[in-house]
Amino acid sequence: MYKLLLLFVFIGSNLFAQIQISIDTKSKIGKLSPYLFGKNNSFSSTNPTWSLSEDEFLRIKDSGLTFFRECGGNNATKYNWRRKLSSHPDWYNNVYSNDWDKTASTIQNKFPNAQTMFAFQLIGKAAKTNQHNFNDWSFNNSKWWEGVNQNLAGNGEPNTSGNKAKKEGDFSLYLENWNADSTTAILPYWKSKGLDLSKVTYWSMDNEPEIWNGTHDDLMPTQLSAEEFIQKYVAVAQKARALNPEIKLTGPVNANEWQWYNWTNGPILYRGRKMPWLEFFIVRIAEEEKRLGIKLLDVVDIHYYPGISKPQELVQIHRVFFDKDYLYPEANGVKNVNGSWDNSQNKEYVFGRINEWLSQNFGKEHKIGLALTELGFNNQNPNITAVVYGSILGEFIKNKVELFSPWSWDIGMWEVLHLFSKNTQSNILSSESSNEALVSCYASVSDDTKTYNLSIINRFLDTK
Repeated sequence: MYKLLLLFVFIGSNLFAQIQISIDTKSKIGKLSPYLFGKNNSFSSTNPTWSLSEDEFLRIKDSGLTFFRECGGNNATKYNWRRKLSSHPDWYNNVYSNDWDKTASTIQNKFPNAQTMFAFQLIGKAAKTNQHNFNDWSFNNSKWWEGVNQNLAGNGEPNTSGNKAKKEGDFSLYLENWNADSTTAILPYWKSKGLDLSKVTYWSMDNEPEIWNGTHDDLMPTQLSAEEFIQKYVAVAQKARALNPEIKLTGPVNANEWQWYNWTNGPILYRGRKMPWLEFFIVRIAEEEKRLGIKLLDVVDIHYYPGISKPQELVQIHRVFFDKDYLYPEANGVKNVNGSWDNSQNKEYVFGRINEWLSQNFGKEHKIGLALTELGFNNQNPNITAVVYGSILGEFIKNKVELFSPWSWDIGMWEVLHLFSKNTQSNILSSESSNEALVSCYASVSDDTKTYNLSIINRFLDTK
């Protein structure tokens, strides 16, 4: 065993510190997932005439982007691949053109080594026609206002204030039935069109189902139960696996920290015990796999939108995922992690918990990956943005996360993506810092052990 020791000295108005970093150059604790270098919405599937400019092509290519999540988030839930339409819940439920075919073929032609993620629809309805859209142009020249979430497609009548329509629209006018056969039939359709299904391996099992009674309250004013969602999930997963045994199914695609642990207002009572939503999901999918004899889950996928804005707190949010000692200032949903509200619970380590639940229910050799497919945080400082993004990337590399695609994309992120994607080697090494809160090192080595890379993140904020 060989160790490389690095020593850093920081001098500030209130701090004089020596930080030691230790790297085990022979450890090789895991392989780098090439699909950590991702983002959302790189292409405009809603504009039928869009084309990728040469400048944009070069920027994406040079950055090293390898994973494109192009389902559109909330707009994926009612996508109709046959009609190339989607209902937009954040804009009156209006139905607009949405062409995943063009997006998928463009990426495969331009970026043949990349993976693209789309989504199956589990809610049961999909867009049918745009003939019953709310005329937002005549209403206010299509400007954003507080009522854009009102359910006005389908002949609704707007309120001049608030989120609730004066008269709700009729969803049957713009949506049609969409079952498990309907949504998964996109797989043989794309194969018949010549698309390479091995380049669209990852499929999101819809999007943020815990908040459908908010995002899709036209169709679901009352939230379905967690068990009802499991049944929808299993029905689609079975069909998808039969059509493409190599597919990778990702779920449950939780909305945020509260939804990591809670379904609607709290944990779920199952088999005489209250358990957090993510644990319940893992328990039930494991049971269904045993019952059916087929694999139903390949990657546990979550979203994260912290409200933190203080720089000293922002640069620590990478610790939310694996650090069992991190006291998270926005801890909320986790207080229900043991089945009832416990205000002393303020340590998230959500991916650590998921790994424990997976091992308990699928066995230690489960080979189910981890993903964060949406991330957004409040910040206007490019240096802070770069440190936050780089820290999360580094932690995910070190802990063998499979997929990462931020939703928000701000100044500083292209540069960090380029540095990590172009320099991180294929084998991850063990590394430790004597002060991980301040400095972290993410180490890797090439297969032939000729090239080592150290990515060092400095979170020291004192510039005096």
